[in-house]
This record gives sequence, C-alpha cells and structure tokens, in this order.
Amino acid sequence: MTTETLSLYEIRTIGFEALLRELGPAGAIRFIQQYETGRGDYTRDRKKLLPKKSVREIGREIMKQRQAKIK
Repeated sequence: MTTETLSLYEIRTIGFEALLRELGPAGAIRFIQQYETGRGDYTRDRKKLLPKKSVREIGREIMKQRQAKIK
C-alpha cells in the first residue's frame, strides 16, 4: 500500500487503527490528546523574530561557524 494514493480520510483511519493496535484504546486516546492545533500567526511572528538575511549571508555564517569548530 502506498500512502500517495490514499485520501486524507483513509490515512487518518489507518493511522488511528495503528494507534489502537499498538497502544490500545487508552493509549491511543492519550496520544491524540497531546495534539494541539496551535495559536497565532507563525508567518507574521517569524518575520518579526528572525533577522532579514539573504541566503548568501546565512551561508557565510554557516561557513564561519564550521571553520571555528575546526580550529
């Protein structure tokens, strides 16, 4: 079976059946209860929190850090 041909409903059903089989009813419910949809706007927050750098600048910083570890 390939998941590429399954609908989201089928994937969800098969996944929950696997949880029930492996964890039992109580364990499956405890696992599902850990799921949170989250809050806020990640894209907006990320733009505020992360500095505006080009890919080239980020690459340079990575190379500097790698060189520092070698020394």
